[in-house]
Formats: sequence, C-alpha cells, structure tokens
Amino acid sequence: MEIKKDYTNRGFDNIEFKDRYGAACSIQKSSLATEDAIWFGVNDADPKIMASKTREGGTGWVSYDIPKDVLLTTRMHLTQEQVKELLPILHVFAETGELPG
Repeated sequence: MEIKKDYTNRGFDNIEFKDRYGAACSIQKSSLATEDAIWFGVNDADPKIMASKTREGGTGWVSYDIPKDVLLTTRMHLTQEQVKELLPILHVFAETGELPG
C-alpha cells in the first residue's frame, strides 16, 4: 500500500492511501481546538444506485448524483482517547486476521 504524507490547504497533516477496493482514504489532523483529534476514513462517499432503478436501465451499480446541498459524512472524527481504545482491536486484527472476542 502506498502511503503519501501531505498537508491540507490550512497546514494540517494529511496522510493519504487507498483501501482494498482502491477508494481514496485519509487520516487528517483535526482543527478541533479543544482536544487532539483526527479525521479518518474514505474521502468520497461515491454514492451508487442499481442500474435497474435508473431510466437507462441495465445491471450492476452505477454512480448516483447527489444534490450539492446534501452532505454525506464519510470520515470518523476520532479523539486521541478513542484511537487508544481502538488500537488493541486493530493490533489483534493485524496479527491474527480476526477481531478480539
């Protein structure tokens, strides 16, 4: 996996990578002033609809245009404490391929 470190246009650390299916993802330092936090997840929701539900028809999933006034949240806003709580779970998965019981 290629991991690229950069900065946002406001100067915050930003790490970019692609997930298993090639979706652009990132870990970005949050601008939250009250505590340390990061944004973590997929950059774009990339909404899809079944082709059979469109005027054009067809099969499979096709892109679905969302109005500009609609917000789709794709990234988690995690505090430093939340990341600490998730790390043991991720570590077990990294070592075993399983989630802890």
